[in-house]
This record gives sequence, structure tokens and C-alpha cells, in this order.
Amino acid sequence: MTTPKPEHVNPQRPDPQTPDPQRLSPQKLQDLLEIAHEAAAAGAGVLAEREDVSPSGLVLGQEHSGVQTKSSASDLVTDFDRRAEQAVREVINRRRPSDEVSGEEYGTTTPAEPSGYRWSIDPLDGTTNFIRGIVYYGTSVGLQGPDGNWLAGVVVAPALSRIWWASAGAGAWSTHGDSEPNRLGGPTGELDAGLLSTGFGYDPARRAEQTRAVNAMLPHFGNMRRLGAAALDICMVADGTQNAYAEYGIWEHDWAAGALIAEEAGVFVRRPIAADSSKTPDWTVIGDIGIDPSELSPAPLTR
Repeated sequence: MTTPKPEHVNPQRPDPQTPDPQRLSPQKLQDLLEIAHEAAAAGAGVLAEREDVSPSGLVLGQEHSGVQTKSSASDLVTDFDRRAEQAVREVINRRRPSDEVSGEEYGTTTPAEPSGYRWSIDPLDGTTNFIRGIVYYGTSVGLQGPDGNWLAGVVVAPALSRIWWASAGAGAWSTHGDSEPNRLGGPTGELDAGLLSTGFGYDPARRAEQTRAVNAMLPHFGNMRRLGAAALDICMVADGTQNAYAEYGIWEHDWAAGALIAEEAGVFVRRPIAADSSKTPDWTVIGDIGIDPSELSPAPLTR
């Protein structure tokens, strides 16, 4: 797939953290984006093997998935998660051996002489969906520059034949199957006819907090959806399928790529202040949620 050169500058920059694209040459950004594409495709290629052992719509059996629990009985990890992350890391380590890599399954690896660039990867966003045969899952790869700004992001959903991507200052794009790239411009229409998307954590106390927050936002929307994959939720706000997304306590690897894609589509983005949601849970807000984010409960954290 040929991706557009980063020559189209998005005039809307709702988040002050968005980098000045002049800090990197267009060719440098394009090269980094192509690595993100290659890495995300490698991870998604592993996920696509699911169809060989259990077609979508059927639950993935233990004998094929090696499913285990993490923080709770409903927080799951599979052999596919691990193999997909290995595939993503292989690409990054081969193409950018001096870059740091932070992944959901294998943590953070730092080279002896780090470049200052860091990749944040979720090899399988939507593990429960993946196991149960629900098609909303994918691989997410985001890149952060030495100054802390996000430079590139790619999300691949193999069961949907969808790819979303962005690089700083170059707009957000998507393809479906073999379609030509479409530039994304965020949601349109009235909020009271739109869709709010969200998610819920594994801990019952956190779910209760999230439910109260949804009750505050939902009256401003026509209805809500809960896809079970934060990266896809965020990308579907960027492409206008959904109108807004808000969730408390997701990890950096969940939002790293999608937040940049939404931002480059001209959508309001509020990122959490920390990467580790187990220690510092915070709100991710994408788009107009009908209330000021400061009114959310628990209150969003400040720097």
C-alpha cells in the first residue's frame, strides 16, 4: 500500500502537545510512518491466523489460544498476543535498533545507546473480542519523539480489513480492503443524534465509576456503543463512525496511535497524563463528550 506523503498540514491542532512538523523533514516522517505500517502489519498478520483455527463468530479454544488470565478472570492474554508483539518488535528492532519499545506483553526495552524515540505498541487490542469471535480487534503501533510529542500511528484491524494511520502534520487516513486512502475529518452532524463510545475496566469499583460518568455524558447523545477495543473506538471517532469516546484508566498502548490519528483528523484529544493506568489512572477523551472534561468523575488529572 502506498501512503500519502506528509505534505498536507492539518490546520486544526486542538492539543498543544502536537508537534511542529517542521522539526522533522517530510521524508523523515514518511520513513518513520512506513516503519509503523510495517510493524503493525506484522502484528496483524499474526492475528489473521485466527481464521485458520477458528473462524470469526466461533470462540477460540484453549488448545489454539493458550489463553491465560492477568489482573482478573476477565483480563485475558493469549499466545496470539505474545506472538503478535514479537512480530511487531522484530520489525522495529530490525529497522530502528536504537529505539526504545514499550509493549503490553513484554514491557519496555531500552537499548544501551537509546535514540530518544520510543514505540508504544498494543499487539492485540481487544483480546476478549478476539477470543470470543467478535471482529473488533487489531494491532496498534505509535511512535513518540525525543521531545515527547507523538509522530506516527497505525492501527490495523484485520477482521475488518481496515487500516487507519497518521503522522504529525500530515493528516489522518484510512483504507478498507484495497480502497484508495481516504482522508479523515472527524464526526459530523448533531451530537444528540450521535454515538458515544466508551469502555469498562476489569475491577468492579472502577466499572462503577465509569458507569456514573457514562450517565453524565449519555443524555447528550443519541445512543452509545461499547466495541471492546479502545484503539478502534478512537479511530472510529476520527473517521466519523462514532461521535466521541471517553474512558477512564486505559493504558498508553491503548491510545498511543489512535489519539494521534484522531488529532490529525481535527478531533479534540485529551490524553492521560501518564502511561501506566495501574498507578495513575486518568481520562482519555476524544471528541465532544457533551460536557466539559473537567466535569468528569473521577476528576481528570492535571500536570
